[in-house]
Amino acid sequence: MPDHSRHHANTEHDHNAHDHAGHAPVASDALHGQAMDHAAHGTAPHHDEDARHVGHEHNHGAGHAGGHGAHVDHTGHEEMFRRRFWVSLLLTIPVLLFSPMLQDWFGFSMPDFPGDRWVGPVFAIAVFLYGGVPFLQMSVPELRNRRPGMMTLISLAITVAFVYSLFAAFVAPDTGFFWEMATLIVVMLLGHWLEMRSVRQASGALSELAKLMPDTAERVADSGEVETVPVSALQHGDVVLVRPGASVPADGEVVEGRSDINEAMVTGESRPVSKEQGDQVIGGTINGDGSLRVRVTATGDETALAGIMRLVDEAQQSKSDTQILADKAAGWLFYVALAVAAITAVAWLIAVGAELDVLERTVTVLVIACPHALGLAIPLVVAISTSLGARNGILVRNRLALEAAREIDTVIFDKTGTLTEGSFGVVDQATVEGWDADRALALALAVEGDSEHSIARGIRRAAEERSLQPPPVSGFEAIKGRGIQAQHDGRAVYVGGPRLLEMLNSTLPDTLQAFGERAGSKGQTVVYLIDETAPVAAFALADVVRAESREAVRRLQEAGVEVAMLTGDSRDVAQAVAEDLNISTFFAEVLPEHKDQKVAELQRQGKRVAMVGDGVNDAPALTRADIGIAIGSGTDVAIESADIILVQNDPLDVVNIFTLSNATYHKMIQNLLWATGYNVVALPLAAGVLAPVGIVLSPAVGALLMSLSTVIVAINAQLLRRLDLAA
Repeated sequence: MPDHSRHHANTEHDHNAHDHAGHAPVASDALHGQAMDHAAHGTAPHHDEDARHVGHEHNHGAGHAGGHGAHVDHTGHEEMFRRRFWVSLLLTIPVLLFSPMLQDWFGFSMPDFPGDRWVGPVFAIAVFLYGGVPFLQMSVPELRNRRPGMMTLISLAITVAFVYSLFAAFVAPDTGFFWEMATLIVVMLLGHWLEMRSVRQASGALSELAKLMPDTAERVADSGEVETVPVSALQHGDVVLVRPGASVPADGEVVEGRSDINEAMVTGESRPVSKEQGDQVIGGTINGDGSLRVRVTATGDETALAGIMRLVDEAQQSKSDTQILADKAAGWLFYVALAVAAITAVAWLIAVGAELDVLERTVTVLVIACPHALGLAIPLVVAISTSLGARNGILVRNRLALEAAREIDTVIFDKTGTLTEGSFGVVDQATVEGWDADRALALALAVEGDSEHSIARGIRRAAEERSLQPPPVSGFEAIKGRGIQAQHDGRAVYVGGPRLLEMLNSTLPDTLQAFGERAGSKGQTVVYLIDETAPVAAFALADVVRAESREAVRRLQEAGVEVAMLTGDSRDVAQAVAEDLNISTFFAEVLPEHKDQKVAELQRQGKRVAMVGDGVNDAPALTRADIGIAIGSGTDVAIESADIILVQNDPLDVVNIFTLSNATYHKMIQNLLWATGYNVVALPLAAGVLAPVGIVLSPAVGALLMSLSTVIVAINAQLLRRLDLAA
């Protein structure tokens, strides 16, 4: 009989003898150290993010203002801005209703009563003190660092408007614009609330993702009694019971029991790994049909879950390049406003002398310089794009990554668990003459019975897809290291690999032998259905290619993006999958520690690379890539190392990332152009350059135009919601 072991070395049902020397224990803390280096990956300067939060109502302690090393409670920031927005909005209503300017414009009047002229100013002062003072506090670090930005510009405008309006209330009541100052503060509070909400939503989505890890564990007491406790309550040295089919609650060492564990989300390989006393297990992996007792070796900050939350806090403080550009624009605008205001004051003093018009012109310039629209241009788009991505299974941890996605020209996919399902399935079948394919598969299903072995699950899934019902069998028996035996119609039937053929001294017919050799050349696992001693059918099993993978690869290639594949599997297996997906570039037999080198190799060729993976072995490559994209059901370490997380196991979401990136960037640029363009036009008009021809922009009209620009920016941002990522 021909020796088929060369092709089918891993076909037998007994995987206990499988050499797992290559599966070295993975230390969570070491992996975290590797993943944590990614915190600085691709990030731009934060433009004193801590300065943005001075004066926020939170309980961080004094350390917060000192830098980014402290934890940032964005939920507290969101609540602060939300509360101040709504209170300021309510306080602004009387300011608007009792504004003589607005009454004149819209032709209405409020009831007269003693002191009615002070209603607007009093409420406006309350708005300034409650809603405006925090901006003044946040501008202090910008001024201290000599880096004026958005906070400084906002503070300049609201302070000038407040002081001028207070002055006008006594000198010329009809010229003040408390209403503009109040609405300016309200709009800015709204912008910051939206920005903090987008951050909180991203954090919440990641928290939901972290729930893929079990919440509870069964701890074994010294007395032997088993109690259910939160995973957070586990300590070093605790022994936990891991029942069949349950998730391993923490990293640890097997002290009792024997089972196969599905480590696909960790190792990237679909075959279960045999575990017995002394072997290491990793939290989040799935136990097979055996029972294990595991001694916990990693808790608290040492765990992968803790590492995730640390990275989230750091990622939340990152800004997109466009947000940084907006901050820079605000800084430039601050100096421009001061310069234009000074020139305006001097020019009008020369032209008309020391009159109230000079003050009015100068104030108009300074107020109009404040970017209502610029303050909302980016936060609104960020909030909408973040929520839009989350609704479509795209969690953006790093805003820079989403923005940079539009520049990616090469996408590298991990194979197992990413392009493939990470589980065995029947990919081909052959039968001898006289045997129908469905009959053979149904009988194989019956013989495998209720086994939870990966091969049995693959056969069962194939039978379910064809709606096949198993015929009656009896005498189910496992033949250690060889396969499964059962009785059907008084005859012995078997399912197993080459070692079963050897035991039964069976010879393969030419058709099945050729089938086995062909499947073996592709790295597929082959098992045979044997009637008494005669092989009657052969089944080729392999990691099943996701149906979505073909469409994802096709659409990326149509968009001009090169697609490559990276795997630790054999070249034969990799080539078979690559040919199936029409991928010309693939890297096979790549060790985990060398995966990032393949990414670097493409980067040295001048390519902008995105890496898509799901396992611990993908973490270095995810970190190395220009953009790291993790499959959401993958290991926590892969998630830690990624910039963008796909909540669903759908490669098509990679295409959606590019779509969302382009749409978001275009909206940001459109809003920035409109917001800054408004100032380019409005500032000269406010300064009075067209005064010689009778065109003078009053503070009130300038304020109205500023508000209109804000409305336009807001409407334009909302149009992003029309983007259909499901199409």
